[in-house]
Amino acid sequence: MLSTTAWTQLRRAAERVPAWAYDGAIALAITAVSLLLGHDRTPLGWSGLDTVGTLLTCAVNLPLAFRRRNPVILCLGVLTVWTVYVALDYWPVVNTLGPLLALYTVASSRPLRSALPCALLLAGVWNFAGTTGHESAWATVLGQSLLYTSVICGFGYLARKSAQRNVELADLTGQLRRERAGAERRAVAEERVRIARELHDVVAHHMSVISVQAGLAGYVFDSDPGTARGALGTISDTSGEALAELRRLLAVLRIEDGDRLDGGDARLVERGNTDAAFGPAPGLDQLPELAERVRGAGIAVRVTVTGEPRDLAPGLGQCAYRVVQEALTNVLKHAYPAQAYVTVSYEPRQLAVTVTNDGRRTPVPPGLGSPPPSGHGLIGMRERARIYGGRLEAGPRASGGFEVRLLLPA
Repeated sequence: MLSTTAWTQLRRAAERVPAWAYDGAIALAITAVSLLLGHDRTPLGWSGLDTVGTLLTCAVNLPLAFRRRNPVILCLGVLTVWTVYVALDYWPVVNTLGPLLALYTVASSRPLRSALPCALLLAGVWNFAGTTGHESAWATVLGQSLLYTSVICGFGYLARKSAQRNVELADLTGQLRRERAGAERRAVAEERVRIARELHDVVAHHMSVISVQAGLAGYVFDSDPGTARGALGTISDTSGEALAELRRLLAVLRIEDGDRLDGGDARLVERGNTDAAFGPAPGLDQLPELAERVRGAGIAVRVTVTGEPRDLAPGLGQCAYRVVQEALTNVLKHAYPAQAYVTVSYEPRQLAVTVTNDGRRTPVPPGLGSPPPSGHGLIGMRERARIYGGRLEAGPRASGGFEVRLLLPA
């Protein structure tokens, strides 16, 4: 027996054979069988095949090699030649396969309104052939003609519907593939935006703190060594926190389905960095550490919490944390050394987070210049708010300064 691979190879080879080759082989096979039957023992009352009968048999069956080009005309031509063959008193059974195949071709490739006249004509020729002999009663011949033509038309109709469904399925499959490819491209684009947003929030905040503290340390390095050492300590702590968050982000990007912590990232386990790499994302519970870090950079921050604090979904808490982080980073970059106020309100149906600053600016000593604005902060904050069904309002205050207000459904 052939293996599955062999059957697959045979099927693929058969699919590569053109349709005209199949039709030609079928026409030759039917012609050969008809000629063999015609030269066999012919029943009494019928003429055996001679030269004319042989030519007519070939004329009935060989044109079937071109049956797909114009099925209706071919069927009419085959029935016409078959009628001449029967009228010359040759045995009709010899050439029954060709007309039936011609009718099937019409029914499988043309609508019913085209196949029905051909079926009636075939039934008529069949009954005409029955009247020329004495083998069967007229009722039997009529029943055979109606049964055979009905069955052939039914098979042809089912084949045509099946072919149409295959075409529709192929179109739907192509459409699904295009939609899936589009969805994959959108998913990749969204993931790139998400990664860029996370990197911006992590890098921009910590680098802003490091930049200010490095400038401060360089400015007071000779005149106030204690302040310089404190600034360097803040730089060390801030860079460590930045590395931890970056490590967490990269670990999440590397992990795959089925990966285990003990096998997927053994190096992190050996170094004792599993908490940093796979720990939870920051949330509102880490606001005190964030405020303390910004205070160390020279911004006075006051955090106020109103309402009854409650547990939030990790994504919701991270969204609020990142918005506060980015807002304080903007204060550090654009309003140094203004005072900042963070208010977290746990309302019955929503979470409201407000970050304001008084906008007081004093001349910055040389070396403490903040990095230029990147222009992506507010865009990232609004994107985060939209992801969780909230909204973000940001703009200058009438009394001076700037305000960022985040509203999230909770």
